[in-house]
Amino acid sequence: MSTRTAERTSRSASTARTRTQRPVVTPELRVADNPAAAVLRAATTGPVSRDDAARSTGSSIATVNRQVSALLAAGLLRERPDLTAAGAVGRPRVPFEVDHEKYLTLGIHIGAAATKIVAADLRGRILGGLAIATPQTGQQFAVNTVARSARAFLQRWHRRKPLWAGVAIGGRVDPLTGVVDHPKLDWHGAAVGSVLGEVLELPVSVAPHVEAMAASELLLPVPDSARVGEKPGRKSASTAPGTGSSLYFYVRETAGIAVTLDGRVHTPSNGPGSIAHLPTGSDVRCTCGRTGCLEVTVGDRSVHARAVGRGIIPAHNGTGGTTIADLYRAAEAGSEPARELLAERATILGHTVALVRDMLNPDRVVLGGQAFTAYRPAVTHVAKAFQQGSQLPPTDIRISGFGGKVQEFAAVVTSLSVLYADPLGAVRRLSA
Repeated sequence: MSTRTAERTSRSASTARTRTQRPVVTPELRVADNPAAAVLRAATTGPVSRDDAARSTGSSIATVNRQVSALLAAGLLRERPDLTAAGAVGRPRVPFEVDHEKYLTLGIHIGAAATKIVAADLRGRILGGLAIATPQTGQQFAVNTVARSARAFLQRWHRRKPLWAGVAIGGRVDPLTGVVDHPKLDWHGAAVGSVLGEVLELPVSVAPHVEAMAASELLLPVPDSARVGEKPGRKSASTAPGTGSSLYFYVRETAGIAVTLDGRVHTPSNGPGSIAHLPTGSDVRCTCGRTGCLEVTVGDRSVHARAVGRGIIPAHNGTGGTTIADLYRAAEAGSEPARELLAERATILGHTVALVRDMLNPDRVVLGGQAFTAYRPAVTHVAKAFQQGSQLPPTDIRISGFGGKVQEFAAVVTSLSVLYADPLGAVRRLSA
């Protein structure tokens, strides 16, 4: 073999190894039913005994013992002999839990205006994060800027081993390749997954952000959520998140929906559907040429622009340009015009949620995004409009417990989903 041929062969082998070690991996936005996944899931909420794990997973003690041994060997679980019950004999009596101190995953939510980068432990709890402005100067520069920022952030966590990166983003995502089309950012065929994988030297999963938000309701411990229209202190029955069907309705700068069926987020092969251009009856002109489209009517930028146009808030304050947060503050400070504008948006949202709910008739509805969570008095108007607009019997409709961090947790669940679905397979992939 000639020297030149040998060099080409060496480079090809090196490239192949790199691609094997840092692939773009399709996210698993579902509750997995394999034994290892079930045992790991049982351990995410805290130390658990093998007996309790067998009861919660429906597996035999022998199956649980095998999975615990394998997950301990893989380093994903750790035993807690300090919590062994007095008088208990034998290793199977030692409680176990997810090892939440050794590893981390990296979550990145790329929004139309801001990008959030967070580190999370294997329980799905956020350890820390930062926000940067999403670059608006070309997709290649933007993706590389986000990747470099994520790498710099990752270097802060030198005591933990990073396992995976997850990206949640709007637009249309090819989860197999991590390629994204994002009209609002003017991205076309952006190689988000491969660029992040190359820069971070980690396997990367990329998911549509609303589908990932719906998955976070299934896979992560959700803080207490508020039922829309429910009186304080009243407890109502609802179906478990992993059973039946759910409609996740998201609005902030963009608007979108996702559907879950029996513990799995429905992911259409040609990308998520769109509610951006549902008619609302408003006179706000859309870029599509029509008036009253949902996204341009209720999105943060549009509502902020109307607030400035009506003189409710100034275009600029002492520190720079105003934002939607200034409108929320004005409403909380007693501005009646500000309250009226936010009530107007909430009413449109309530009617639209009712319309989509009546079309799909899910077992439950979850409302996420700052349009629902940033100004809580508006929820009353959402509830009233929903009740007036829906022609079906009352249903379980709630505000997401993740509040103003839905975007970050969408990224977190994307970074954890493959580990949660097949923990032993994911570890083998990482060791390849």
